[in-house]
Amino acid sequence: MVSDVTLSGINSDRQNTGVQQQQLAEDFDQFLQLLTTQLQNQDPLSPMDSTEFTNQIVQFSQVEQSINTNQKLDSLLALQVGGAASSALGYVGLDVSYISAELPFNGTDPIDIRYSLDGNAFQSRINIFDENNTLVFTQDAEITDGVHDFRWDGRNQIGQSLPEGTYVITVDAFDAEDKKVPTETVVRGRVKGIEAQDGVVFALVGERAVPIPNILNASLPTVTSATDNQGGTNG
Repeated sequence: MVSDVTLSGINSDRQNTGVQQQQLAEDFDQFLQLLTTQLQNQDPLSPMDSTEFTNQIVQFSQVEQSINTNQKLDSLLALQVGGAASSALGYVGLDVSYISAELPFNGTDPIDIRYSLDGNAFQSRINIFDENNTLVFTQDAEITDGVHDFRWDGRNQIGQSLPEGTYVITVDAFDAEDKKVPTETVVRGRVKGIEAQDGVVFALVGERAVPIPNILNASLPTVTSATDNQGGTNG
């Protein structure tokens, strides 16, 4: 399994590479001292075979080249992460559609959600939970394969207005054999800034930190847009 590339990981790799370079230099110095001592004390009538020394020098050279390669890779990774942060700045002030099950609700404006079914379903339901994982709203959802839209007005099952907060939406779909149909939800919001958490770059949408790879598209906000603090449809 390949681990995530993070700033802390890159710094750790750089430190390890530096330690390896220092250790290699010390080992090579010791090797040369040992070689010099052995050559000085060899029997002139039975000189030592130089083949083994040559092989060891070649091995040292190969290790040195490997460490130099790691050092260059560390530098390339650092540039890559830094470039990702610079690119993410371009999202600030834009309305973005991103993959998420969390709905930032500002307490007033309805939330538009887009969801997709990866295949036809026999039954399907939309469920919305509050921050205490309590089911506050549920209704039948579309059962056909493809992308569908849904608007939630911020009310619970009996029509009461719910408070501002972060809610979670699930779309549970099953086929005729009661096997789960894969689903995905997409919401919309305005990017207010970016931040890096352990080297991974996130876009700040409302109170949410959205991973940059989860952003599907972005557009300039309209004058009447009310997406600063809420989710919405995928354009």
